Amino acid sequence: MRFSVFISVLRSLGPVVIGISLGFTLSLLSISWTEEACPIDGKEGEDVTSGQDGLLKGARKPNSISTANDIESEEDFEPRIVPYKQVQPSAPKKVFRAKYISTELGMRERLFVGVLTSKNTINTLGVAVNRTISHHLDTVVFFTGSRNRKVPHGMFVVSHGDERLIWNMFQTVKYIFDHVINEYDWFYFVQDDAYTEADRIKALVEHLSMDRELYMGSPEEFIGGEMEGKYCYGGFGYLLSRSLLLRLQPFLENCRNDILSSRPDEWLGRCLIDYTSTNCVGEYEGLEYHHYELGKNSDPSKEENVAFERALTVHPVSDPEQMYRLHRHFSEIELQKTYDEIAKLQAEIKNVSVVAFDGNRSSQWPVGVNPPFEPKTRFEVLKWEYFTEEEIYSCIDGAPKCELRGIDKMDVADVIDTAVEELNKKYMPALHLKKQQLINGYRRFDPTRGMEYTLDLQLEVVNQKGHGRSITKRVHLVRPLSLIEIIPMPYVTEATRVHIIIPLTLDDRSYVNHFLEVFASNAFETSENAILTFLFIYDPVEAQQVNHNDIFAGVKSQINVYERKYPTVKIPWISVKTEIPSQIKFMDIISKKHPVDTLFFLAHVNTNVNAEFLNRCRMNSINNWQVFFPIHFQQYNPDVAYHNQPRPATVDLVKDAGRFDRRSFDEACFYNSDYMATRSRMVTDVQENEDILESLDIFDMFVKYSGLHVFRAVEPALHQQYRYQSCNPKVSEDAYHRCVQSNMEGLGSRSQLAMLLFEQEQGNST
Repeated sequence: MRFSVFISVLRSLGPVVIGISLGFTLSLLSISWTEEACPIDGKEGEDVTSGQDGLLKGARKPNSISTANDIESEEDFEPRIVPYKQVQPSAPKKVFRAKYISTELGMRERLFVGVLTSKNTINTLGVAVNRTISHHLDTVVFFTGSRNRKVPHGMFVVSHGDERLIWNMFQTVKYIFDHVINEYDWFYFVQDDAYTEADRIKALVEHLSMDRELYMGSPEEFIGGEMEGKYCYGGFGYLLSRSLLLRLQPFLENCRNDILSSRPDEWLGRCLIDYTSTNCVGEYEGLEYHHYELGKNSDPSKEENVAFERALTVHPVSDPEQMYRLHRHFSEIELQKTYDEIAKLQAEIKNVSVVAFDGNRSSQWPVGVNPPFEPKTRFEVLKWEYFTEEEIYSCIDGAPKCELRGIDKMDVADVIDTAVEELNKKYMPALHLKKQQLINGYRRFDPTRGMEYTLDLQLEVVNQKGHGRSITKRVHLVRPLSLIEIIPMPYVTEATRVHIIIPLTLDDRSYVNHFLEVFASNAFETSENAILTFLFIYDPVEAQQVNHNDIFAGVKSQINVYERKYPTVKIPWISVKTEIPSQIKFMDIISKKHPVDTLFFLAHVNTNVNAEFLNRCRMNSINNWQVFFPIHFQQYNPDVAYHNQPRPATVDLVKDAGRFDRRSFDEACFYNSDYMATRSRMVTDVQENEDILESLDIFDMFVKYSGLHVFRAVEPALHQQYRYQSCNPKVSEDAYHRCVQSNMEGLGSRSQLAMLLFEQEQGNST
């Protein structure tokens, strides 16, 4: 018993004892012991120390060296002061940072696609390949020996300058090494007579590891069978990993000099086998490179082979039309797969919603679409529009009823057809439904999910026995918003100079003084990058009297005053004579006097222009892309808005002070080059009808003839004083109607007009 206790104590204390002993032993080994006495003044005494009694110490600290001179220096030590010297800061080294984060982190794109084409086929098969795969893949480059002078639009073409096939293959691989080897993980090469299912190639690459040395395609035996191994047949394309190409890079010149072949795909295969010992494989880690050989004059829609349905590439393709038919066929297959996945997800959501807290109510209809917008107040309630097949009861001009036409008529017809089609899918073959008429129709736009419809349809129902009857069925439909995408826009800056054009007629002279005061404080005093130009419009009678009775003499004198007050400012003016003022005719004169890259802002003289708006004018006007028509804030008639009240010094952006005049298109921002290009497209119509220049305004011209984005938005920084417009009856009917409506709506708000009528009625009654 005692022995077992002793053993247990020894086990617990044994490691401690051994550790202490080992540490003590190692400390003794690190100290040098000596028992010999050496003379202090001898050379041997330089490595020892002396005690106070004159005897030598037997030990010294490891890695320390002491001498007799050190002993004397310690006894006679005197401190000394070292003067402080400020260290001069050296110029900081410039740190090189990559332009993109992906470059600095070593991130690479996944797939590079190289299409091998020729001078004879680049404009036919090459264009077809580009149209079918370029919008699915990030990078597609076409390699050719030589090319025509004109390169097809939207294609990146690399020409090697020689039609020899092996030389072109060598130059293609060399281009990869010189330009893109460090930017991509996988490289896919295919001929232009092969159709590639781009999404399947991307999916294959996504499942492959980037560090694998892989040569994948359709394996073929070498011609003659003398060489071992297999190469990838070029007709079906092949996939090369970046790591494999890096192994091949030092031996590329050897391949060109030593390997003789008549086929470029066979030459590359022999090169890879000889110098990297890598054969072509058609399957890797359970992933197969599916391909299909298309028969001559075969119709893709009639191919029922399973290998064809799952193919990544199809070869050979004889002409572009066959390429497009293949693309349509495979797109329909992928689209059906997407529909099946959506139906599967919807079924899963329904199954899960059964066990949810609210039961099936937690599953919103339609499944997978955002729930309807829930208003918090009565002001947020979305408005429903009532319509029939011929009329709609919500009109742009405020009329209670108008004809259903244009895009609205197409929308209603499409919704009715879709409703009948979906009902037949649900009830056939037991019942067949046919539309008789639309009884009631309602629609509203929900910004959270899309356009909602409710239809009351009168239908004729016929059963399998041929018996029919008429019924009324209510259906609900939703046209959901599609995936929101960020549209790339050309780069613009706020440094562009804006040329502000202010047309003036006889009736506009009273606004000039206020306009110049506001513009001087917002632009002249802040050195805003803008040039102000006045356009003086004379009628024939006024033009004849300009020498002795100039109607704009006062305005010109005001301009001279401001030019003297601001010496760096010049305010040019242009005089024109016309019977009927026309925006297009005025801009024709102004456009010829400015460079093509000039940015114009066309405005009215009672508009308050500031720097905030000018910056938005610069940002929203994009050369050869977009023109900007801002919606200004129009002040109400002060006699109505401030009836029996003092008028404020400044007008705030509130509903009782004014409204955004959506019927006015007087203000516009556009580039001179866009105006000139649009104007040139009107030549034919102008030759047939010269009155079109007077009936159209700038907005209608850009909408009808330009093809540019016409951007229309409310502009809170653009205020305009109240004025009564003189509507020209010679303009188009729509423009004249807009002018009349703007005058009526600009008088005041409904409540203000109602109060005036109420006061008038009270006055008449008394």
